Amino acid sequence: MNIILLGPPGAGKGTQARILVEERGMVQLSTGDMLREAKDSGTEMGKLVADVMAKGDLVTDEIVIGLIREKLETTEATGFIFDGFPRTLKQADALGELMAEMGKTLDKVIELRVDDEALVARITARSTCGNCGEVYNDNTKPVPADGVCTSCGEKAEFKRRADDNEDSLRTRLMAYYKMTSPLVGYYYAKGMYARTDGMGEIDAVKAGVADLLDS
Repeated sequence: MNIILLGPPGAGKGTQARILVEERGMVQLSTGDMLREAKDSGTEMGKLVADVMAKGDLVTDEIVIGLIREKLETTEATGFIFDGFPRTLKQADALGELMAEMGKTLDKVIELRVDDEALVARITARSTCGNCGEVYNDNTKPVPADGVCTSCGEKAEFKRRADDNEDSLRTRLMAYYKMTSPLVGYYYAKGMYARTDGMGEIDAVKAGVADLLDS
């Protein structure tokens, strides 16, 4: 099964993707991770990515689609999770064409729905383990007093993103809704779109995602 996870910054897409990777053997295709990996890979595509990024230019849709193609061709998995792509209708069309060309299907597009005000409060209180990326929250899951991550078991530096502040987050939310709203209608018309509450505890959101995948 191949899926797209939609949701604004901080909705928990990364957390739910990690759960699907661990429990269902799926592979997460994060645009940012793929670009960083490609840049250091030494492949022809990697050299192209490194050159574009060194110049400070925007990575084109064609390059991202090329990276996705490489991953689909070379990675064994029960399914793929697209995280951070597509963001526009043009990208959605390109992904659909690639999947069809490779004889693969896109099965579900799941949006994690959130309350903006509650999300702002949640994100401005979060920090992550510098080793494994485990997410902590000052209010609901504080950083351990001994500084040892509960996920990787290592002594870690816990970091806050520079843009995890209220003004920056509201700007990112506005950009997300402006860019992603057309995708909801696009995939709804194709019968792929579903949504679940992204504001619950991690296990509750996990159950909601599972229900959609297994329905």
